[in-house]
Amino acid sequence: MIRINLLPYREMRRVARLRQFSLLLGASALAAAGVVVLVYLALEAQIYNQNSRNEYLKSQITLLDKQISDIHELKTQTRDLLARKQVVETLQMNRSDDVHLLDQLVRLMPEGVYLKSIDQHGANVHLSGYAQSSARVSTLMRNLDSSPWLKNATLIEVKSASVQNIQANEFSLDVQMVSPDQSESDTAHTGSGAGHHAGGKAG
Repeated sequence: MIRINLLPYREMRRVARLRQFSLLLGASALAAAGVVVLVYLALEAQIYNQNSRNEYLKSQITLLDKQISDIHELKTQTRDLLARKQVVETLQMNRSDDVHLLDQLVRLMPEGVYLKSIDQHGANVHLSGYAQSSARVSTLMRNLDSSPWLKNATLIEVKSASVQNIQANEFSLDVQMVSPDQSESDTAHTGSGAGHHAGGKAG
């Protein structure tokens, strides 16, 4: 009977399997390490890209903030310029109004009437002075109402007064300044209303 000793073969086979297991374990470890490295690099790339985007957004936000600040400053300057323009236009308009007011008062003042003060607040004008009689005050009011630059003459007060030992009537009245276009428009509107009223009566 032949006897075969299998111990060396088994030992060699065990060693081969152990070597194969070690190689597989090492390959798995290397593969896992490679995957970890790849994932880490991918995450680093994403983080870098996101940081780049964040920096770009920050720079754009800073630029927009500056532009918004510039726009606010321009709006403020525009409002200031418009306010100055309005003041200049108002002064120019008031200056021409003063000229027209004085011109009309000189033209419309009847004999025997003297002004002592002219007080203007916008379109409202307050006149005070002396007249030889109350009839001359009425004439002044009619003259004011006939002017294309003045309307709504309203008597405030008439009282007796002594001027240099001469008896006179001290008066005060209000009148409104208008442009000739506005005065003609009001007159046309009043005339139109009167015509409709008359037509209604005739009907």
